[in-house]
Amino acid sequence: MEHEVFVPVPAERLREVLDDPARVARAVPGLQQDAGAEPVAGRLKIRVGSHSVTYRGAVRVSRREDGSYAVEGEAEESRGSGSVELTLRIALREAEDGCTVRYDGTASADGRITDLPAEAVEGAVTRLLNRFAEHLATAATQDTNDANDANGTDGTDDERAGAGAGAEEQTPADLGLTEEPPAPERPSAFGSDRPAPSHGPADEEDEEEDEDIAEAAHARRTMIGRSAEEVDHAPPRGRYAPVPAPQTVSPPAPLRWAAPAAALAVASAIVAVRALRRRR
Repeated sequence: MEHEVFVPVPAERLREVLDDPARVARAVPGLQQDAGAEPVAGRLKIRVGSHSVTYRGAVRVSRREDGSYAVEGEAEESRGSGSVELTLRIALREAEDGCTVRYDGTASADGRITDLPAEAVEGAVTRLLNRFAEHLATAATQDTNDANDANGTDGTDDERAGAGAGAEEQTPADLGLTEEPPAPERPSAFGSDRPAPSHGPADEEDEEEDEDIAEAAHARRTMIGRSAEEVDHAPPRGRYAPVPAPQTVSPPAPLRWAAPAAALAVASAIVAVRALRRRR
């Protein structure tokens, strides 16, 4: 397996990260470290297409005499009997505006991952190596920024000192601190012989507008004093108010039975009169 990745970070910065096992562990994407174990040890889930395989193992990173790094690791499936062994070499080569990270090595595995397509497995390993290089570059950049903030090498102190020296050399005239001539006084209507203007139709319209504005302000104040629930459920007023439904007037219960009772009494009287006539 051979693969190359370009990162916009000098090679020396990446070597500082690779020499620290703790930072290497943080750069491995998706690694869940085990408490009390080696720095680069724990569980790692690898997604291959629509499948995922979780391994538990450890990786050791050591620096060689030629400046490259040797990576050796072994892991076993957390849910299965499969295992994997890895032997990898990482070489850093200086490039314009950064460096190139080159991987070459071999790996042997058995278990579930051998049942998956080879192209999908190769794509998953390539993504893992790309993300690992990006995380190494991020860690190196973050360490550089933290060092600059601690040492104050960002140049802000020198800029402030230069600005202070320039301010001392400037004269009050350069800074615009010279006295300006007083502004001419505006003519006042109280000190002149011209009479004050009288109120005309335009003034009356202004007064009406002021009254409308005052009424609107009062309406806003009353609306603000009410809660949101009251405003939402309050019925509309004015011409938008709902028209009450017409109510049907029904007669009381005694009057409802008066007409049938009277008809029954009249019918009874007629029947009685006819019966009396027949007896006679």
